[in-house]
Amino acid sequence: MSKLPDVLRAPRLPIICSPLFIISNPKLVIAQCIAGAIGSMPALNARPSELLDEWLAEITEGLDAWNRAHPDRPAAPYAINQIVHKSNDRLDHDMALCEKYKVPVVITSLGAREEINQAVHGWGGVVLHDVINNGFAHKAVDKGADGLIAVAAGAGGHAGVKSPFALVQEIREWFDGPLALSGSIADGASVLGALAMGADFAYIGSAFIATEEARAPEGYKQAIVNATSDDIVYSNLFTGVHGNYLAPSIRAAGLDPDNLPTSDPSAMNFGSNAKAKAWKDIWGSGQGIGAVKAVVPAGELIGRLEREMEAASARLHGIRPAAGHASTAANQPVVQAKA
Repeated sequence: MSKLPDVLRAPRLPIICSPLFIISNPKLVIAQCIAGAIGSMPALNARPSELLDEWLAEITEGLDAWNRAHPDRPAAPYAINQIVHKSNDRLDHDMALCEKYKVPVVITSLGAREEINQAVHGWGGVVLHDVINNGFAHKAVDKGADGLIAVAAGAGGHAGVKSPFALVQEIREWFDGPLALSGSIADGASVLGALAMGADFAYIGSAFIATEEARAPEGYKQAIVNATSDDIVYSNLFTGVHGNYLAPSIRAAGLDPDNLPTSDPSAMNFGSNAKAKAWKDIWGSGQGIGAVKAVVPAGELIGRLEREMEAASARLHGIRPAAGHASTAANQPVVQAKA
């Protein structure tokens, strides 16, 4: 069993809602947390930078009010994502505000930095660093990250190419700390699958684009509802780092999703409005969106995930090897959960 700090034992559900660039906002984070999952947002979503102070106050006060009114069902903690790449010229400012509000969980991306981890530990917070391979995982832990987010093939945003089976297996050979798995997770059975592989949390992002609280255009939300994994394109053209995007949005921008040029990684820049504009026009998404059938409140989506996870667990409990036969449980019929 993983060694989890107290703050990561608090959530009622083993779900971290990933920070969605431009889309996540305090309303969405609060809804995710009170539904029992860790909600999160990128610090860079608050524009201008002064808005981050107001947003952190809104989240803190909103969750405190919920907890006072519902002591028997407290909200999960929240997380703030920091892009620690050198192009982020807001990092020092945003970290100071995270310290002011004692943000419980900080998710770091695009580079592991020891001084950032030490700063978070200084106010009692926990750092989760996202990685796309085992080598980066070692570097993150060596530099003081408390936990890892394994970003496997099929994840939204800057996804890796590793199978989740391979990535989790390799990390778990040496790391027994907090581990979340990202990659095409949009239903409860997939959440349970992530836990079965050895992760402590399922890391879910794209499904939350199609929620009422998400700060995404209606066309984007409906594109998530209408699309499947066949509509996802993997390219580094738009930010300099490979990521998964919706083909219809690429076509709408006048590009051919089947014949995209490549980009120089040195072009990566997360601090300017020019790069943010690319995310507004070219819509990111993971491959799991076939499970998304409608735009719903975030709490309703999390409720569906919880019910599906329970149903998947019930099915697994009904699987038994044939008597006197050495075949695996996978060869046996699945017993459906009762309604």
